[in-house]
Amino acid sequence: MDVRDNQLYLGGCQAKALTDAFGTPLYVYEEEAIRRQCRQMREAFAAVQPDLHYAVKANANPALLAILKDEGFHIDAVSPFEVRLCLGAGFQPGQILFTGNNTSEEDYRYCLEQGVPVNVGSLVELDRYGRLNPGGTVSLRINPDVGAGHHHHVITGGPDSKFGIYHTEREAIAEHLRRHGLILTGIQSHIGTGILRTAEMLAAMEIILNTARGFEALEFIDFGGGFGIPYRPDQEPLELTGLGRAMCERFASFRSEYGRPIKMKLEPGRYLVAQAGSLLVRVTNVQSTPAHTFVGTDSGFNHLIRPAMYGAYHEVVNASVVTGEAAEVVVAGNICESGDVFTQDKQGLEHRSLTRPEVGHLLALLDAGAYGMALASNYNMRPRPAEVLVNQGESRLIRRRESYEDLTANFV
Repeated sequence: MDVRDNQLYLGGCQAKALTDAFGTPLYVYEEEAIRRQCRQMREAFAAVQPDLHYAVKANANPALLAILKDEGFHIDAVSPFEVRLCLGAGFQPGQILFTGNNTSEEDYRYCLEQGVPVNVGSLVELDRYGRLNPGGTVSLRINPDVGAGHHHHVITGGPDSKFGIYHTEREAIAEHLRRHGLILTGIQSHIGTGILRTAEMLAAMEIILNTARGFEALEFIDFGGGFGIPYRPDQEPLELTGLGRAMCERFASFRSEYGRPIKMKLEPGRYLVAQAGSLLVRVTNVQSTPAHTFVGTDSGFNHLIRPAMYGAYHEVVNASVVTGEAAEVVVAGNICESGDVFTQDKQGLEHRSLTRPEVGHLLALLDAGAYGMALASNYNMRPRPAEVLVNQGESRLIRRRESYEDLTANFV
């Protein structure tokens, strides 16, 4: 954080000045933070020069996509509209990899028409895809029997996960490929998201490499994403340099054994954009019960649902008075739901020590660049916030605040 005169600055811009110009609630993204994370990721895996596919579901704002494109990243997409958005942002079809889930014929047809490669995630879908593209190429999402993540809702591998063809189905995969004359060019796995320990990622990598040995013509192996960031102050960051070294060494060894050129792919999302984003909200109320002092704001879980959905932690800072006399408070939103609280964990409400908030103060919810605006909604007929990109003291609007007309435009 950048603190001047006891006020919070983001990307060289005073939080107060940003909200004076653009209102609240307001998502603010720091360009330099995104570029820093991109370069750290590239450097950690430089030994094998993988294709790095940004998981656009984390945050799909075209201004951020432009930064990631400039940094040499490709795209991991999970819906046809994500594909369409990224094509419009200047990515080439071959730079986009579509990994759907319970994918319809229409979704596959759209990707085929656009020339966008796909990962297929079940045997039923492999038949569906084969009928649409007989004799074509395909890659498969494999469930490696390993799952990890910050909450059970985001674990995407293992026997309780709906994602991917189980790694034991090798013979069935081969039969389906023969049936449609398909050429398997890649396999992909993804065990979860928000991972801070390297052991799970290396274990999943080993299972996928063992699966890959059964197929002779692979052009790439995609080890997915899941790279986490430390949300809580007591969490240690992912040791990306060591993880990158270990994965590169293991992949280089496999590539030598495999006997033909083969590419590594990775799909970071959260790691690239989470720490770049902050949600600025205004204090509208302070009230107490025998148990808690509630600080009410002009935002809610309709704008940042991670605490309500996952019990996820986001650091909260009083952007108007960063340091000073502190108070133990619960920070809540303006949505008509008891669960609309920003400071909670899986057990319930969580007190935070903040410089004593007053009505009119600005609070900053940090590390909100991933799965913040991407999961936002219009619940209670509340508009979604504006988004602003900041860099070296300059700011620009990259998404306007929604209006009543926006919310009602599709009613018939």
